[in-house]
Amino acid sequence: MGKGQELYKKAKTMIPGGTSLLSKRPEQLLPENWPAYYSKSKGCEVWDLDGNHYYDCSMMGIGTNTLGYANDAVDEKVMEVVKNGNMTTLNCPEEVYLAEKLLQMEPWAGGVRYTRGGGEANSMCVRIARAYSGKDKVAICGYHGWHDWYVSVNLGESDALAGHLLPGIPTNGVPRELRGTAIPFHYNNFAELEEIVAKNPDLAAVKMEVCRNFGPEDNFLQKVRDLCTKNGIILIFDECTSGFRETFGGLFHKYNVIPDMTIYSKTMANGYACAAVLGKKEIMNAAQGSWISSTFWTERIGPTAALAALNEMERIKSWEIINTKGLENKKRWQALADKYGLKITQWGIPALAGYNFDSPNHLAYKTYITQQMLKKGFLAGNSMYPCIAHTPEIIDAYYEALDPIFADIRDFEDGKDVMKALEGPVCQSGFKRLN
Repeated sequence: MGKGQELYKKAKTMIPGGTSLLSKRPEQLLPENWPAYYSKSKGCEVWDLDGNHYYDCSMMGIGTNTLGYANDAVDEKVMEVVKNGNMTTLNCPEEVYLAEKLLQMEPWAGGVRYTRGGGEANSMCVRIARAYSGKDKVAICGYHGWHDWYVSVNLGESDALAGHLLPGIPTNGVPRELRGTAIPFHYNNFAELEEIVAKNPDLAAVKMEVCRNFGPEDNFLQKVRDLCTKNGIILIFDECTSGFRETFGGLFHKYNVIPDMTIYSKTMANGYACAAVLGKKEIMNAAQGSWISSTFWTERIGPTAALAALNEMERIKSWEIINTKGLENKKRWQALADKYGLKITQWGIPALAGYNFDSPNHLAYKTYITQQMLKKGFLAGNSMYPCIAHTPEIIDAYYEALDPIFADIRDFEDGKDVMKALEGPVCQSGFKRLN
């Protein structure tokens, strides 16, 4: 057992759940054998606590680093902040410069507020929408974080959020009085949303991801926009994950459907903590009549990193680069599956894409891929979030390493026991309480 796994064993005795992000739990990736912690990183390269080197062909910081780890253009600006001071009694000017930049990008918007994480940004925009509208209920579609307003969806149905990214999200600690205040609907099911709107005149907002696993059909997004406009409902597009992946800004630009509010997080500051809520001026001004305030929303590193990252993205058109790499991944995964007669189902926009094997053993196969690719020097599973540092040579090496593993999976499908090939437990899918 390496130093990372030893440290993770210690972490679980002190940190409930082992780590503060479900997606980074080794149990979600390669139980008992995942390196768990890193010592340094650069581009798409990561070194663990034992000094082992890996190419990150997995989630790149859970989708935060499209410019690669330790990007020079961003880090140089951040180091200036570290040298000159990150926090004082006075405000940092960068929060104003960043607001100017974001409103220049999104001229339909008239105001910006900041947080440091996507979950709190989601809560902020719901609070503002409720304050502006004087109404309480929210219709949701997609994944929007961990706060009470969102998890309350599962109070009405034991696992209603399973269709919105994560199965098994528990409601312990969420007041039962919130039941029915957040109402889920399914993507591309416009009739379902129409019914929710008809039955809930106290709907403050429709809050949704523009798309996650597949795109809109039958003019779905425009229909949602028109329905919200007709009924005086605030339309919020959650672009925490999808922002800056296919356009310079929100994915909604691709579909030419403008929301009333949107959220940017994840890659906006290339791995540094910064999230922004943008909205129409009259809606955002409602924040002044509600209590929304936090000390570390005013620190300097976040907006400085965001400004530098946005400038670098714009300079090199990073969204075009990673989208092209993602499209190529989708072609090559399918070609590999076809080569070995395997059935896979692909999901996600190109820059956030992955695949599942159409097999009852799909989780075991995912675990096996991670196990074998780790031995070959890759952090990899059944998805890849490309960054600009994923060179053609690295991606070619990734597929060269993946090819014989798909051949093994063909053998498993033909009767060989995959469980005997695993060196630890099968990875988890969704939330599970850890002992």
